[in-house]
Amino acid sequence: MTAPLTPRPQQPSNDPWQVPDPSGSLPPHTYQEDGPGMRTELREAAVVTVGLALTGLLLGALWLWLAPRVPLISDAQAVYLKDTEGEQAIGVDGTFMLLGLAFGVVTGAAVFLWRRRGGVPLVVALAVGALLGGLIAWRFGIWLGPTQDVAAHAKAVGKGVTFAAPLELKAKGALLAWPLAALVVHLGLTGLFGPRDPDPYFDTPFPPAP
Repeated sequence: MTAPLTPRPQQPSNDPWQVPDPSGSLPPHTYQEDGPGMRTELREAAVVTVGLALTGLLLGALWLWLAPRVPLISDAQAVYLKDTEGEQAIGVDGTFMLLGLAFGVVTGAAVFLWRRRGGVPLVVALAVGALLGGLIAWRFGIWLGPTQDVAAHAKAVGKGVTFAAPLELKAKGALLAWPLAALVVHLGLTGLFGPRDPDPYFDTPFPPAP
């Protein structure tokens, strides 16, 4: 009688062109999950949205502080622009736009440094949060600024006395400066310095020549 033959365990093949095992017995690193998971990404996106929206309060305060004042004057009958050829109103819009661009550069870079891997939820949160921050800055700056009741203000200061007009944003397109700048900076930094997926064919040896 002969002893039963014990089958040898199958050794992994070194052939780089071998078809993968259909049973799914591949190396453990083959099925590693990329990223922290959708739930974590959504939580981080919510943090970014709320943080940028609250940062709009700072933008609104800076806008009020740096924007030029539009001078008005009253003759006890009506209120007029003191300088009809002045460009203060354009300066108000320009100040808001420049501040929005600056905030976009800073926040876009900050979000990238916080989470270098990026991701669609984070980019969407960056755009939405920056837009909300711009809206909050606009309304907060107006609320902090001179009163909207021009007639009552003119009556309070008296005839012939110059006073500041209410803060106003006439070019509503300036609200897009912050989100656009933030997206451009974030996507640019992600493209230049963000993590890249490894090339699955980079380390694959070529078969020896016959």
